Amino acid sequence: MRKVLRSFYDRATIEVARDLLGKHLVHVSGGVERIGRIVEVEAYLGEHDLAAHSSKGLTARTKVMFGPPGHAYVYLIYGMYWCMNVVTEREGHASAVLLRAIEPVKNVEGRTQGPGLLCRAMHIDRILNAHDLLSDDFYIAEPADPEPLVITKGPRIGVDYAGVWAKRHLRFYIKGNPFVSRR
Repeated sequence: MRKVLRSFYDRATIEVARDLLGKHLVHVSGGVERIGRIVEVEAYLGEHDLAAHSSKGLTARTKVMFGPPGHAYVYLIYGMYWCMNVVTEREGHASAVLLRAIEPVKNVEGRTQGPGLLCRAMHIDRILNAHDLLSDDFYIAEPADPEPLVITKGPRIGVDYAGVWAKRHLRFYIKGNPFVSRR
């Protein structure tokens, strides 16, 4: 596997979202290497996107989103689930891609269909917030033998509060993959 470079993340968020599909998320913790194939994502396009956390401006929580591309934005929802985003585009733009589901590849136990379950199975929590995804213990890589993909898109999930932004087709997933959270 070859780790993706910073330039991979420093592009238009929708391009990064689509290109993350099929890549491997790698997390090494406690001497265990966990690997999952990314099969579903959602794009959040910056401060003007009313579904994005950054639409509320720069806060202690969203600071990572306003930083340089290629870092993890990890946050808690419902007081119990960690979710992970990949920060994209230039510093100050505050855009990111939510990882919604992975297909287990190595040492991943438990369900992975949904952002909270994905983080639980991959042992991702607040300690990894702002972590550089070019590190040796937490990164995204090109698989050794990438498979051809058919990508489907649809509206994001759970952002009804965002008005017209809730209906935008900014959720991307691998067609027919059984690990996608919703079809």
